[in-house]
Amino acid sequence: MRIALVAAALLVLAACKEEVAEAPPDPVPLTEEALSFFCQMNVAEHGGPKGQIHLEGYPAPLFFAQTRDMVAYLKSPERDAKIIGVYVSDMGAAPNWAQPGINNWVLAKDAHFVVGAKVAGGMGAQEVVPFKEVQDAANFAAQWGGQIMQIDAIPPEAVLGPIDLDQTLETPS
Repeated sequence: MRIALVAAALLVLAACKEEVAEAPPDPVPLTEEALSFFCQMNVAEHGGPKGQIHLEGYPAPLFFAQTRDMVAYLKSPERDAKIIGVYVSDMGAAPNWAQPGINNWVLAKDAHFVVGAKVAGGMGAQEVVPFKEVQDAANFAAQWGGQIMQIDAIPPEAVLGPIDLDQTLETPS
């Protein structure tokens, strides 16, 4: 009987330790008031894909004027709080590069990123470009170059470290 009670107690403790994955908070529409986390510039004034990161205990997400900057934040060891949601612009649903959309967010974990394309993001650095649909990412990569990756596969050197200001980058139309 005693062994049965101990085994039951251990099972209850093990069940308590399992983390239940909660759904992330909904994405926040991109407004004129959104400021980029790193530079504090107005996000909507810059073209290219955007990102938003929701942190536990924070009422509003951190916005990023470039998806590259958002991925750099994720790859960095220093963070403000536990990350509970990450969204990126679906550039396959964007009206165009200059207008990446205000509500076409996709969970970053579900997005397909084109890494290494010769395109400049909103702040002028080489961008990592997210798409909800893999075919949209493939079409973009066929035109602009780069490789398609999931967010966890993006190498840190693609978003961290020095930026090559001498390389020729284009702005898609």
